[in-house]
Amino acid sequence: MRKYMMAEVEKHQTIFSQLGAQVHVMNSLLCYITFDIDGTEVSYVYNVNKKDKYFLQRIEPYPEPAGTFNNEDELIDIIKIDIEQFKNAKNSHVFSDFVEINKSLSQTVRNFEDLYLYYNVPHDTMDNIKEKLDDIRTMIKEAKDSSERVYNKKDPDTI
Repeated sequence: MRKYMMAEVEKHQTIFSQLGAQVHVMNSLLCYITFDIDGTEVSYVYNVNKKDKYFLQRIEPYPEPAGTFNNEDELIDIIKIDIEQFKNAKNSHVFSDFVEINKSLSQTVRNFEDLYLYYNVPHDTMDNIKEKLDDIRTMIKEAKDSSERVYNKKDPDTI
């Protein structure tokens, strides 16, 4: 199996090099972990490379890159906090709405990428999209300002 995988990697490496890419093949481990929080799956995938760097991404209940970490303690700490936050958020009456909105936002990002990669979008349409995004950002800030904070062990990353 390992010989077959290496042959596939070499094939991919050749194809991507022919396309103009610089290809760096790294030996690493890919780990998949899952938690069940009262019927909601929260799962992660992380990669550990030979330089002991950890790349983490949440997969469920919606995809979210979590970043690159320098050691296993940082990785474990961020997952512990994330799980604590999901356990806390699960108590909300709007938890399912929260998850569905996040899934919809992820799909919208994919839709937007298809839009600009496949179509010549008029400038006024782009301006309209920017305005709508600004409106959503404003709504999020207003919701934050008018809502009770329920998790205090870590500050929010973006708001």
